[in-house]
Amino acid sequence: MSEQKRNELGVFFHMMYELNKGLRNLALLTTTIENFEIVKERLEKCNYSYIIEKLKSGYINIFFGKTESIAVLKRFKKNSLKDFTPEEDFILGVLLGYNVEQQCKRYIERKVS
Repeated sequence: MSEQKRNELGVFFHMMYELNKGLRNLALLTTTIENFEIVKERLEKCNYSYIIEKLKSGYINIFFGKTESIAVLKRFKKNSLKDFTPEEDFILGVLLGYNVEQQCKRYIERKVS
């Protein structure tokens, strides 16, 4: 197994730990398609919902976590993060557990530009 693959899976397992402990409700992992089967198997074993976004770079974004958080993302009906409105971007940041003050600043900056 390559070092990059080990690192990406290490990040994934840390995110899973945080989900299992209730420290977060939603996580976002950017990884290779080759890692998806391992990730998918673990997510399904733990009954976590997920959404996949294919990136032009050949990587994928995997949003995963509590069913309710994934349901919110599905309601946005967007194919890419770049298509999110400032409001959707703000909600996503909060769901991912990002610093709320920083999300407020980001929202204001996006609304002004």
